This record gives sequence, structure tokens and C-alpha cells, in this order.
Amino acid sequence: MDFRQEFIEFAVRQEVLRFGEFTTKAGRQSPYFFNSGLFNNGAALARLAEFYAKAITSSGVAVDALVGPAYKGIPLVAVVAVALAQAGLNLPFSFNRKETKDHGEGGCIVGAPLAGRVLIVDDVISAGTSVRESVELIRAAGATPCGVVIALDRMERGRGELSAVQEVRRDYGIPVVAVASLDDLLAFLHGRPDFSHNEAAVASYRQEYGIARGD
Repeated sequence: MDFRQEFIEFAVRQEVLRFGEFTTKAGRQSPYFFNSGLFNNGAALARLAEFYAKAITSSGVAVDALVGPAYKGIPLVAVVAVALAQAGLNLPFSFNRKETKDHGEGGCIVGAPLAGRVLIVDDVISAGTSVRESVELIRAAGATPCGVVIALDRMERGRGELSAVQEVRRDYGIPVVAVASLDDLLAFLHGRPDFSHNEAAVASYRQEYGIARGD
């Protein structure tokens, strides 16, 4: 099984990916909900990191270092660095503080200095705020943002015709690597009789709010 399908199955099993009726921040009624905060034990977090590592290594993106935006990106970047090291790619990592520390080592970056091609490790991209802040931090340090890796790309339009992921690609000229996408979710649901109702609901939602195929 492709690792993307394995990830969807894993997220469903962990009840991180749920089906039903959920209201999004945009006020839309979504037939599914993804909450990465529910990967909240050691075994689940370790497995999640393995999926991130596979997505990164298979993406072809050249990476010298990793950074995780506070707050969800902090545990993520640490475990992803471990998973990559176990897979043979040992990279320095860091994360940012929400407030600059004016004593001790000071600054707003904890961990390795930002240098070279830096990959941003986050859970999802909604408004793109954490990506913007991370890009600014990386560039201010004289390093180069080389991309963003997230768990799930909802492939859903924002206020305009583009999705949040597409806006990041347009605004910063960097790739966004997703462990899985809405298309992967639909592929997982397809052919599973016990999920037939969910497949129809997700497909309908994608038809109404999804970005154009091939974008």
C-alpha cells in the first residue's frame, strides 16, 4: 500500500480523521475533520513522524535543515528530525518562540542556527500565518526557505479561487509537500462499503469547495 493510503488509514484508526458534520473556521459544513493534536501519545507521534519522513524523502526537495513553527510545529519538527535520522538523513532542527527571550541565549530561535535550505514542518496550512512568520525568520537569518511539509492538504478554496496551499506556493515560490491530500482521502474511501456514505459526502464537498483538479 502507498504510504499516503497508509497514513489515511492510520489517521482514521487513531480517530484523528473523523467523519460526520463539522463546522470549519470559514463557516462551511464539512463531512470530515482532521485534528493532528490527537496524535497525542508516543507511539502515534513516532508513526506520524515516519510518514513525514517518507513524504520529505520522496518529494525530491533539497533540504539542509528543519524548522517547526510554534506551537504544533515544535514536537513535530523534533520527531521528524529523529525519523529522518533513522532513515539515514541527519538534519539540524530548530523552532521559534512566540516571544523573543532577552536573557540566557536570547533570541527567538531554539536549536540549530537557521542556515542553508530550510524546510518548514507544520501540521496543516489554514490561513498561512505560521508559514509567513517562518519564511520571514528564515530569510532574516540569511537562510533560504525551501518548502513546507504538512500532514494533510484539504485542497479547499479559501476566500478566493486558490487554496491556502496554492497561496503559499504563489506568494513565496516554494513547494508544499503533503503527506496526503483530499484526493488521497477519496481514494481511500473508494471501494470500501462501510465508508460509502462518507465517500459520497466528501466527494460532494470537494465538488462545491475544492480547487480545480490539476492545480
